[in-house]
Amino acid sequence: MKSITITLPETIDRSPEEIKIIIAAKLYGYGMLSLGEGAEVAGLSRRAFIEILGKYGVSVFNYDAEELEEDVKNA
Repeated sequence: MKSITITLPETIDRSPEEIKIIIAAKLYGYGMLSLGEGAEVAGLSRRAFIEILGKYGVSVFNYDAEELEEDVKNA
C-alpha cells in the first residue's frame, strides 16, 4: 500500500476514518479496487465494507461472479 496526504477545506466536517471509507467506496465503485482492497483501505472487514457501501451510493454488485462466489464461501 502507498500513503498519500491530502488537504481538505475546513468545511469538510468528517473524520479521517470516514474520509478513508469514502475514498475506498468510490474507488471500489470505479472498479479501481477489489472488495477486499476497498475494505482494507477503509480499515473495515469485508462485511462491514459491504454494509456501508450503500450509504455512499455504491453498489456492492460492482464485482465479478468469481469474486462474489469467493466472498460467499468466506462468509
